[in-house]
Amino acid sequence: MSVHNREEQLKLDIMQWQEQLSRYEVSKWEKGYEEWIDKMLAKIPEETAQTYLQRMDGWLYQLTTVIQGTQLQTNAKERILETARVFNSDIEKIEDLQSLSIDQLSFICEQQVSKQRLVSFIQGTLAGTGKPVLLGTDLIAMLATNLHAIHVIGMSYGYKMNSPFELMLSLKVFHAASLPKRWQRNGWEMLVEELRETDLPFFYEGDEQVIDKTWIEKAGLQIGKAGLILLTKRQSLQKLPLISMAIGAGVNYQFTKQVTDYAKRFYQYRFLEGKDETYSE
Repeated sequence: MSVHNREEQLKLDIMQWQEQLSRYEVSKWEKGYEEWIDKMLAKIPEETAQTYLQRMDGWLYQLTTVIQGTQLQTNAKERILETARVFNSDIEKIEDLQSLSIDQLSFICEQQVSKQRLVSFIQGTLAGTGKPVLLGTDLIAMLATNLHAIHVIGMSYGYKMNSPFELMLSLKVFHAASLPKRWQRNGWEMLVEELRETDLPFFYEGDEQVIDKTWIEKAGLQIGKAGLILLTKRQSLQKLPLISMAIGAGVNYQFTKQVTDYAKRFYQYRFLEGKDETYSE
């Protein structure tokens, strides 16, 4: 299959995936849980809720900028460049990856994503032991792992992730990817609109609010996971709480899989749209 035909096939796959998001049917449990969340939020004064969400936004942005400066991010960048040079020895910087084919970029991305999912699995397993320090830091570690995973995916498709625009976009990708299934299509459309409104992205000029009430539901499930771990950790085998460890590992792995699958689709779409613009010039 030629490169052009492969790109067209991938575009079709992404369109079908979007349709699946649109056809998602809400279960009775999800509907009931959403109604309960709405009732809880209705008890909080609007000004207080807005202040909390704004603080969460600021904290997440600070977290993603800190991740950019870590050795972990630098090492991931070097691994991506080393793999890319197998296909083209002239590649020197992340932006040069866009000279590769979509299949080559997807290969690089899958290598990196598998590592992030493994990290999430191990992190969840450790949290599942129920030890206060590990369980108490699980939410922060989960956020950091998945934000880093999105940065790695973006770099795998040739995007330099340290500009204000890319940092804010990565947060919005994380938000959309981590939403409950029934909201993910709306999140996708907002991301696509961000790309359409930006010609030469460096500074971010759009709406900087990321966290809203639709994301709180997912955060509540993570807190519920911690409670379930505490309830089941006493059921141990040879002093290992296997049930709670399995819960922690499974929930974290599935969350990271959801986030990375969604982010991979988005950056594939963005890369292919960029190729179309190049062809049309």
